[in-house]
Amino acid sequence: MGERDMGSQVEICPSILPADFSRLGEELKMLEAAGADRIHWDVMDGNFVPNLTIGPDVVTSCRKSVEIPFEAHLMVEDPDLLAPMYIEAGCDLIMLHVESTKHLDRSLNRILELGAKAGVTLNPATPVDNIKHVLHLVDQVLIMSVNPGFGGQKYLPSQETKIEKVKSWILEQGSEIDIEVDGGISASTIAQATCAGANVFVAGSAIFSHSDGPQTAIAELRETAVSGK
Repeated sequence: MGERDMGSQVEICPSILPADFSRLGEELKMLEAAGADRIHWDVMDGNFVPNLTIGPDVVTSCRKSVEIPFEAHLMVEDPDLLAPMYIEAGCDLIMLHVESTKHLDRSLNRILELGAKAGVTLNPATPVDNIKHVLHLVDQVLIMSVNPGFGGQKYLPSQETKIEKVKSWILEQGSEIDIEVDGGISASTIAQATCAGANVFVAGSAIFSHSDGPQTAIAELRETAVSGK
């Protein structure tokens, strides 16, 4: 297989961190209607990162609200314990941090055995070579373009070299692994990440804070990513 047509593969995945949690089901329906491709659940345990967010019961209660896929980004110290819970809750894709597990190969295989897709995530300071030998197990690589834990942070362009390296490996092995970028993604930064090789983008503040609403925000992000401008 050759390189995919990235323009047709661009996906916008809203993070629910800025959502109104008192009406979360309605917020998800709004995002689906606005053109979101997936819902990105930021799962934080207060230990691996200095914040505490979503338990699996919340995901379960929201699964019936929309039809688009759910992905869980596990920013937790014990992903092997929690991954099965989020799969059962209805997440199609589970992303683990390299930094959170001693046996990454085994952890990823366990997700696959449970019937979900597996992804691997890198913090900004983590060398990209740490994931080279597990690429055959994953459907997605998530490059953090901020230090995880909070929304609204500034995009780190230094992570684009990682995106480029991962993209080169994917092309070499002829696979169809998505490259997702999370952190500081907006209409002013998404083109940089796209040009480096990413095709899936997590955005929170840029979607929820847009003056013309989430539909316009998602359309602008998608258009900018596709055009690369």
